Amino acid sequence: MRALTGFSPVAAALGLSRWQRLGLAAFSGVLMTAGQPPVDIPWLMFLAVPILVWLLHGAPSARSAAWTGWAAGFGYFVTGLHWIGNAFLVDPDKFLLMMPLGVMGLPAGLALFWALAFWAAKRCWARVGWHGALVIATMLSAVELARGYVLTGFPWALPAYAWVDTPIMQAASWAGPFGLTFIALVLTGVPLVALAERRFVPVALSLAAFAALWIAGTARVPQEVVTSPTQPLIRLVQPNAPQHLKWEPGYREEFYKRALDATSAPPKTGDQTPDLVIWPEMAVFFVPAENPAEVERIAKAAGGAPVILGAFHREQQADGEFLSNAFHTILPDGTLGPRYDKHHLVPFGEYMPLVGVLGKLGLPEFSQGAGFSRGTGPQTLELPGLPSFSPIICYEAIFPYEAVGPERPAWIAQITNDAWFGSFAGPQQHLAQARFRAVEQGLPVVRATNTGISAMIDSYGRLVASIEMHNYDRLDARLPDALPSTLYSIVGDISFTILLVAMVFFTFLRRHVFRFD
Repeated sequence: MRALTGFSPVAAALGLSRWQRLGLAAFSGVLMTAGQPPVDIPWLMFLAVPILVWLLHGAPSARSAAWTGWAAGFGYFVTGLHWIGNAFLVDPDKFLLMMPLGVMGLPAGLALFWALAFWAAKRCWARVGWHGALVIATMLSAVELARGYVLTGFPWALPAYAWVDTPIMQAASWAGPFGLTFIALVLTGVPLVALAERRFVPVALSLAAFAALWIAGTARVPQEVVTSPTQPLIRLVQPNAPQHLKWEPGYREEFYKRALDATSAPPKTGDQTPDLVIWPEMAVFFVPAENPAEVERIAKAAGGAPVILGAFHREQQADGEFLSNAFHTILPDGTLGPRYDKHHLVPFGEYMPLVGVLGKLGLPEFSQGAGFSRGTGPQTLELPGLPSFSPIICYEAIFPYEAVGPERPAWIAQITNDAWFGSFAGPQQHLAQARFRAVEQGLPVVRATNTGISAMIDSYGRLVASIEMHNYDRLDARLPDALPSTLYSIVGDISFTILLVAMVFFTFLRRHVFRFD
């Protein structure tokens, strides 16, 4: 590396003690989290990622680098996922003691992915220089991709999501969220590191690439929302039922009445009645198939429009009773239409992994093995007079590779609750991920939630209309048009995975075979 005049960040990193290095790494992770909604300051990545590169250079060994990566990951996830703690407060007498496991244990476990990335980066590239930004971006992107799949996956708070309110998000239409994570880490990591080395060509190239993505994203999105007059008018119902009261006798009937009243209410503007009504996940306390009178009541309230709602579904089979978290449809004649059963269940929330281990640890509440049965996978459904759609329920929206069924639909219907997670961070991040699904697939996403944020999202990820958090309300909006199939909707993560494997292999060869360091 060329000699620097004045302050040298690499020299400063080399002079840090172990605890100083870990503390600074954790702080850098926190800075990266600030890019996520609702804080929405993605520009801090231009500082946070270079700090991580310099800390990697300053780590005296691969083991030390792994601890640095773990600290950065823990800072990132413990602040980015703090909202999980709200779920343990819904029934504190039962679950409060488990709160540290979710608030601290989950981030500590997810940080192991980052520890692996830093360990691999140190093993594959010892050279001090701006190239380190490429290496750490490669390794971090590789483990973030793995995080999306390993142990059923948990790709929440990907670095790409920091750019949800910028034109950079449009790159997800061809790169996807994992590819955009790599792009964001490279383009925010290189400029400051290269500038500190007085390597102006990499600075200029990275900033030019960033500007090109910004300009291309801006040019891709039309100023007006494109909606054909033949598209259906959809009503979203947000009953605003607090989770701790939702199933209580008396309250549950009140929330059900709210949904019925919002369904039968006249249009707020104009005189056209909805062509479809959507209620959120677990909107009713009964099993629709076992209560035909209530199904007819809902259909009557909709006044001839089909209804989508979330509720339990129960089946008796030879080997026992099966309960699923289901996406139900009600036809205008008061009969049930096609149903979708949630297939990607929430660990510890909708099913219990490691039942035997939890039992041995003396956690009976978490070791009973109870939970929902899994559906068959992503689907595309049809309702009379409506464009085909793919249903997703709550948690499933975080998985980009499961957003649509085998046959490409015209839109995506998401029903969710979100009342478990408070008002700050969780609901806003969940909405951001739904917006990314729209961009990736080139399809509008219609999102009905219990306590908010319900929204109509166009195929470019823009909010066409929405209902604010904790409001009891209804929203009528016409479905935006779908776009032609995007590159990501065709190839998914395959091309990026191949590129990433090639880059990891190349960095390994440079260090251990050709020894270009």
